[in-house]
Amino acid sequence: MKKEDLRIVFMGTPEFAVETLKALVENNYNIVGVVTQPDKPVGRHGSVLQAPPVKQYALEHGLPVLQPEKMKNDDFIEKLRQWKANLQVVVAFRMLPEVVWAMPELGTFNVHAALLPDYRGAAPINWAVINGEKRTGVTTFFLDQQIDTGRIIMQKPFDIPDDADVEFVYNGLMHLGAQICLETLEAIISSNGHPVAIEQDNAKAVHQAPKLNKENCRIDWNEWTARQVYNFARGLSPVPGAWTTIDDGKGNSTVLKVYMCKQTGMPSNGIAPGTIVHEKKRLLIACKDELIEIASLQMAGKKRMEAAAFLNGMADIEKYSAI
Repeated sequence: MKKEDLRIVFMGTPEFAVETLKALVENNYNIVGVVTQPDKPVGRHGSVLQAPPVKQYALEHGLPVLQPEKMKNDDFIEKLRQWKANLQVVVAFRMLPEVVWAMPELGTFNVHAALLPDYRGAAPINWAVINGEKRTGVTTFFLDQQIDTGRIIMQKPFDIPDDADVEFVYNGLMHLGAQICLETLEAIISSNGHPVAIEQDNAKAVHQAPKLNKENCRIDWNEWTARQVYNFARGLSPVPGAWTTIDDGKGNSTVLKVYMCKQTGMPSNGIAPGTIVHEKKRLLIACKDELIEIASLQMAGKKRMEAAAFLNGMADIEKYSAI
């Protein structure tokens, strides 16, 4: 099989996927079309439509684009067939029906931001940091009927520094994902479309990576250690951000997003979890075992700020507790 004979359809939406599409274009792969999510309304009243990053890049490079609302739409399926792809590459997109992923003769492979079978799901980068992992990585695998369960083609590891937030890991995996995609394509070409691909061992699927929502981004002061809170905050920083509510016990409360914490090693010594301690311009909160320092935060409706600036505007902060 020759590189120039390989007709590829690329599917993806966010910035994370753009890096891989860019690598394919710059390495002269034949991208016959791009599939991405529909434009989204933005602005104060949602009156302006914003194209996803993958669409923006595709149009800048003269690539045809489809943006189906539903992946089983007959008109979309017919237009996809007309591209006559031999192979489809998916990065940070959505679940595909079999009629789509099984269409090309060489199948469809996905670049997943974790070392499968661990961390199957929509938010693998966040959950790896939240769980305090020292290592994650990227995986390419052929799609099948279930989510993130197909035969593994290739994997590359990525070390997570102890002080890294999810943005650092995201950026690292974004570039590593582009690299593994190129190497996977080389393996497909050199094997005449039949690279070695290994079945996943479901017994090793220890952690899941569910989609993030408001409830699973909330800090649990009563149940978590300081280390768990530290990992949770960096695993959600800067987006979407871990959050908590502080309350003065008299009906006055405010929501805080917590972006950066520091471990203090100071035992809480029986202080109730969630208790706020103001010490020399430091904002400390009691966890189940130790006090943790909040370094960077954001009040509802305000900009992100350092804890010292927050304390300057909260003279009675010790009346509050985090809940």
